Parts: sequence; C-alpha cells; structure tokens
Amino acid sequence: MADSLGSREARAYYSPMDRVAVITGGAGAIGSAITSALRLSGHQTVVVDRTGDVLCDLASEESTRQAAAEVLARYGRCDVLVHCAAAFDQGALADVDRGTWRHVQAVNVESALWLAQAFTPGMAERGFGRIVFITSDTVWSPPSPVLLPYIASKGALLAIMRTLAVTLGPDGIAVSAVAPGLTDTPPSRAVNPAEAFAAAVAAQALKRRLTPDDTAAAVAYLVSDGAAAMTGQVLCADGGLVMR
Repeated sequence: MADSLGSREARAYYSPMDRVAVITGGAGAIGSAITSALRLSGHQTVVVDRTGDVLCDLASEESTRQAAAEVLARYGRCDVLVHCAAAFDQGALADVDRGTWRHVQAVNVESALWLAQAFTPGMAERGFGRIVFITSDTVWSPPSPVLLPYIASKGALLAIMRTLAVTLGPDGIAVSAVAPGLTDTPPSRAVNPAEAFAAAVAAQALKRRLTPDDTAAAVAYLVSDGAAAMTGQVLCADGGLVMR
C-alpha cells in the first residue's frame, strides 16, 4: 500500500476543509439547504445568485462569466460546483414563445456551461473536482404540459452531465446530478395546492413530503470523498416516485 491512512495525502483525501464550493441559486430554499450542508461538512461556500456572496444574473452570459471571474479573484479556486439555480417560466407547446424558452435555457443550462468552462481548468490542474447539477424527476414523469421549457432544460442538463463526466473524468473531475421530486418549499407551496403534494406522496414509495434537506444530503454525498467512484450518475431524491 503506497500511502497509509496516517499519511498527509490520505488525510487530505478524506478532508474537504480546503475546498471551495460554489452554489448557484444558493439563496433559494433548496440552494440554501445545499449551502448549509456543504458548510457543515467543512467546505468554504460561495453563493452565486441575485442575492448572495457573488451577485449574478444567470440569464446573462456576460454576468455569469463576470461572476466566475470574481469567484476566482476573491476565493482563488473552485473545487465544487453545484448548479441549483432554475427558472420555471411556463409554456405549453401551443403558446411557448421565444423569450420564455430562451430565458429558461439560459438560466438552467447555459450558465452551467459558462461556469464549468471557468472552473474546470483549475480543477484539472489540481486533479480534483466535483460538479453536481440539480435536475428534476419530471424528466421521466412530466406532470404538466406547461412545464415544457423547464423539463427540456433539465433533460439537457442530464445529457451535459454525462458528456462532461466522460470528458473530465481523466482529470479527476466527477460530474453527477440529483433529481428531486416535488419538494415542500415556499415557492412550491405557492403554485401547488395541498392536493398536488398529497398526490405526489401517494405515488411515492416513501409516504412523506420531500424537504430541501433531502436534496442537500444527496449533494453532500456526491461531493464527498465517499463518492469517489461516482460520476455520470443521477440520484433521484424523490421518495421512490421514479425508480431507475
């Protein structure tokens, strides 16, 4: 065995204490839960959002690239990137317009690419990196026609995740995704009646409402050294609604 558990290399392997984690959408309910979970596990967390540590309009390529540059200037590195931010603009096939479509894709998909472009060279140089995309179980079980732009964006993220896993794996960078189900958050309660939550719980194998901490726990696992062999995977944190 080349290294013992007492060696400096082994200690570093099991400790995230020097790692900087960037979370988009970290001001939201799920994003803030992810931020808290990563902070508790020892990461230095940086929220990139309309409010947060680094202010950013993720619908704008220029703003997103500027935010990435600010992260690197202020914090020196990014070891973990969690893309949680999402736009939910709705439109069924008959009435979706270009503005709605492009806004959702810009926030949900394109900003993730611009941030990955900025952060992965440093990850590759250090031989370590974690990227986690927050997607959705609606990709496999669409609940409503008006979610077309949103579901399409989440499907695109899964395809990007798998491609980046293959592309970046040789550099020690793991890329995965977490797909929550209908989660009990203030914005979700504002647009979903109690009957919708009841129906989701009834369809789940585990009969309880999902919370932001459920998604956060899955993310914390994927960015940990315990998930060193995990890449190109999607964890459905949805109480067993979608089994795959």
